Amino acid sequence: MSLENIIEVRNLSVFYGRFQALININLNIKKNRITALIGPSGCGKSTFLRALNRMNDLIEGARSEGQVLLEGKNIFDPDTDLLELRRRVGMVFQRPNPFPLSIADNITYGLRVHGERNQNVLEEKLYKSLQAVNLWEELKDRLQENALRLTGEQQQRLCIARLLAVEPEVVLMDEPCSALDPLATARIEDLMHELKKNYTIVIVTHNMQQAARVSDYTGYFLLGELVEFGETNQIFTSPKDPRTEDYITGRFG
Repeated sequence: MSLENIIEVRNLSVFYGRFQALININLNIKKNRITALIGPSGCGKSTFLRALNRMNDLIEGARSEGQVLLEGKNIFDPDTDLLELRRRVGMVFQRPNPFPLSIADNITYGLRVHGERNQNVLEEKLYKSLQAVNLWEELKDRLQENALRLTGEQQQRLCIARLLAVEPEVVLMDEPCSALDPLATARIEDLMHELKKNYTIVIVTHNMQQAARVSDYTGYFLLGELVEFGETNQIFTSPKDPRTEDYITGRFG
């Protein structure tokens, strides 16, 4: 049985002023799977990731052509509610960015923005979100402490928990381990495997070993083009495009 597509990208191009950052991208993102995006710096990976929840709209001069269908609806339609889109398709950034608030207030912030005022609901979401990222036991007695006092790994987990609290369907991760040491990276990768039971994950990574370890599907970007996309095992063991093989074997990039 074929897996369900949660996102379908059709002829997507992105421009920054006159510069074309993405050229006619077509791919499907499967539900409850991890999709990794690899390629050299400046190849369009992060631009593509930001296109999936219209974060590129925040960049002056950026414009998009084509379609990104989230469960069949084009997110570029003029009636799209951007706040709701970014709740459904949330992002975790390269460096942890907790708010200078308490741990508890970090988790419940998004819920309050979306209008939740019921204290019982907020407390339940706080518990479930921290539990989901394996932080509850570590932090349950420190919930009123400033989140900026946490370690880098704890801060990244907290940012993931903050996102999970608003119940997204898709979690975008832009090099979420680049600021972490190898041990912390391994723990975040383990967390990704747990999270994909309930969420769809799209990750940008410069670390090809990480892509091979964590992802089900991989896309190789080069100079704004999607050179190749397929199951991760196939991409890494028998790529169809010689440019993909050159990158994976280290002959290029």
